[in-house]
Amino acid sequence: MTNEKEKVLRDVNQSGYALKFASPEFKNDKGVVLAAVGQNGWALQFASDELKEDKEVVLAAIGQNGWALAFASLKFRREEDVVLAAVGQDGWALEFASDKLKNDKGVVLAAIEQNGYALKFASPELKNDKEVVLAAVKQDAYVLPFASPRLQLEIISEKLTTKGETK
Repeated sequence: MTNEKEKVLRDVNQSGYALKFASPEFKNDKGVVLAAVGQNGWALQFASDELKEDKEVVLAAIGQNGWALAFASLKFRREEDVVLAAVGQDGWALEFASDKLKNDKGVVLAAIEQNGYALKFASPELKNDKEVVLAAVKQDAYVLPFASPRLQLEIISEKLTTKGETK
């Protein structure tokens, strides 16, 4: 058994995705799963349901790849500290956060700071929040279409007015 575990550990350390081919016993072995998600956060999808409920495993996975939040249990998509860790690593992970956290200004701003395109996954209320939208546009102007139509017009009008005043 020890030799088999050593082989699985060697495999997942080389490619976390190898967890997909491990036996259920190893998909439920915390040491094996931590090694796999440390190499590739997406390996979380192959972990046992029990380990998808383990905060240490989930944080290790999203620390390597924020999108691993997609494979975590639903309870972690509602936990602010876990979602903040995920969006801090990859702003696009906001897509997998609970609706409540997609409407949390601090969480959304953290996601936008990492990647302006996270605005796409913000709540409609925050897509209509000028501070949030300007933070996203400052990061990447191409995200303006994700803002509310009202703010799109307001921001464009302000830019045009400002350009007209500088001439």
